[in-house]
Amino acid sequence: MALVKSSKLIPAIGAFSPAMAVFPARASSWWSGVEMGPPDPILGVTEAFRRDTNPKKMNLGVGAYRDDQGKPWVLTSVRKAEALIASQQLDKEYLGIGGLAEFSKACAELSLGPDNQVLKSKRSITVQTISGTGSLRIGANFLSRFHKGVRDVYLPKPTWGNHTPIFRDAGMQLKAYRYYDPNTCGFDYTGAMEDISKIPEGSVIMLHACAHNPTGVDPKQEQWRELADAIKKRKLLVFFDMAYQGFASGDIDRDAWAVRHFIEQGHNVLLSQSFAKNMGLYGERVGGFTVVCADAEEAQRVESQLKILIRPIYSNPPMNGARIASTILNTPELRKLWLDEVKSMADRIISMRALLAANLRKEGSTRDWRHVTEQIGMFCFTGLKPEQVERLTKEFSVYMTKDGRISVAGITSGNVGYLAHGMHQVTK
Repeated sequence: MALVKSSKLIPAIGAFSPAMAVFPARASSWWSGVEMGPPDPILGVTEAFRRDTNPKKMNLGVGAYRDDQGKPWVLTSVRKAEALIASQQLDKEYLGIGGLAEFSKACAELSLGPDNQVLKSKRSITVQTISGTGSLRIGANFLSRFHKGVRDVYLPKPTWGNHTPIFRDAGMQLKAYRYYDPNTCGFDYTGAMEDISKIPEGSVIMLHACAHNPTGVDPKQEQWRELADAIKKRKLLVFFDMAYQGFASGDIDRDAWAVRHFIEQGHNVLLSQSFAKNMGLYGERVGGFTVVCADAEEAQRVESQLKILIRPIYSNPPMNGARIASTILNTPELRKLWLDEVKSMADRIISMRALLAANLRKEGSTRDWRHVTEQIGMFCFTGLKPEQVERLTKEFSVYMTKDGRISVAGITSGNVGYLAHGMHQVTK
């Protein structure tokens, strides 16, 4: 016999019961101990810029190339590579853990030179990474797990802001060596050499291959030679960050000179590369990580462990950007077009430096602005003090980081005079 439940005891589905009005006490949040983090200094500049209604406002904080109208620019070589790729109707299957093989090969040849003995002897390994940041993090994780020397990594002071959390979060101990001299707005060669001579053997030292970020200050070739000798004497492991090859001087070989010289002198370096700036592939996240080893057998072992490190982080890198970069580097006519375009970007930045210095003199400034033209690459340490930066922002709507660093790519022939006038007013 079927059992019949009383409707007086069990309300119908969807009906409201007074008992439902009694709720249990709210459970404490799992994340109640999470503190509010500080805003990103670069993104904060951009957000303040967007809120400003001044038609003359300038954003000199963003680290991306802009044309002479202040607009983002997609390279013609990139557009043509995209069209060529689309015409082939390629699949979207997963890449291998190490990325697109033809990209990794071209990436290594670009940095080391196609005739480098390291490549010919197969004693290096290059894997595709998620741009320069991903490359640095893979390198930091590799060091944390396998470096037998001191766990200290010595960063130039100052250095790119992301270097610190990348190495710190990978478990490395952060130290610094002198690099920038605020009195000259140039390279502190004496301070750097003194500090390097005291770094414990087996430590890791980070070097910017060209267009040092954030200062735009690079050693001269003779100074690079002295640095290579001193670092070799101290038996330090060199980690190069090369985010601006070709974008600094307009010459890919000149910008890679330091990396190649160190290898020639017997340094088995680590190298991070990015194609964000020199190909304008910011959102495609294209990069490479290279380890120069003692021999081909060691390179194979290193490659196997890099893949083991990468697998639980992101499994394999994205395909589209690597295809674009690989197509450009491996197609002679596109490569030539790209080299012309990257030189034009570098030349525009160099010309904006010269125009800014000239306009400051035109304003009547008696300060020494030679560092504006002597520094190189996208960024310039102006030498402005925090209070001068604050005035420049409040009175002229010119936005930059508090340390006085500007992105020269944000300067145009139309606003350079306005910028020079503001800088003169807050520094005279």
